[in-house]
Amino acid sequence: MENKLILDGIVVANHVKEQLKGKIAELKLNDVQPCLATILVGDDPSSETYVKMKGNACKKLGIISKRIHLSKNSTTDDLLKTIAELNDDPAVHGILLQHPVPGHIDERKAFEAIAIEKDVDGVTSLGYGQTAFGFGEYPSCTPAAILEIMDYYKLGADGLHAVVVGRSPILGKPVSALLLNRNATVTTCHSHTRNLPQILQQADIVVAAVGKPNFIKGEWIKEGAIILDAGYNKGNIGDVEYVTCHEKAFAITPVPGGVGPVTISMLLKHTVQAAEKARKMKKDANSQFVTI
Repeated sequence: MENKLILDGIVVANHVKEQLKGKIAELKLNDVQPCLATILVGDDPSSETYVKMKGNACKKLGIISKRIHLSKNSTTDDLLKTIAELNDDPAVHGILLQHPVPGHIDERKAFEAIAIEKDVDGVTSLGYGQTAFGFGEYPSCTPAAILEIMDYYKLGADGLHAVVVGRSPILGKPVSALLLNRNATVTTCHSHTRNLPQILQQADIVVAAVGKPNFIKGEWIKEGAIILDAGYNKGNIGDVEYVTCHEKAFAITPVPGGVGPVTISMLLKHTVQAAEKARKMKKDANSQFVTI
């Protein structure tokens, strides 16, 4: 197929960040500086790299990056106490708990402790439920990035068959819900799915979120499909076999440079939106004390 559409995530991420600059400037004029607090537990090198990347992205836009690093020996209670302090801090607008945490910590309990108005990474069950119902303010960042890419390139989902390969609570499940809310017919596949190649051959939209390098093959893809590869594996390899899938697809995201950069920009976007909402709530509360 000629005239392939390469869905360039760097272009989309830069577009999002350009849109945020004016919002951040306006907030600063009103003495509000968006702040994202990142919590890292332990010393996993990959997690440290991710946190550093997110911090650098914040600083480039003028968002405060508040980093909290807890030792690998920290308990669940230690982590919950830290989250509670950030929930109560009016200067903090978003909270990111870097995944994964050490095995002895109850990660789900920690996620659930994040206040919904500061859950800019979309990790709470309440946030997921609101997303599924169609009124979630901060969807999980990678699913949000996938929709942002589709919007930028004007790729609609209405009436199309979308196949999502993966069912994680912060990627496969929420992106399935988001696409369903856009009137796609969604099939969510996973490790127990039978006849996966046959199912994928029916897909107008493929979302790869399985966490296995080069897992999805070109011969499984329908001619003219839209492929959004959310996988990132060792060696800068995605979940789809890029060369063979590129031959069949109408549009495809590269790895790296596809969904990844947009995911970070969604985290920044959600943080700015949370800061705007906090400012509005404070303004509304103050106006109640104004007498006419």
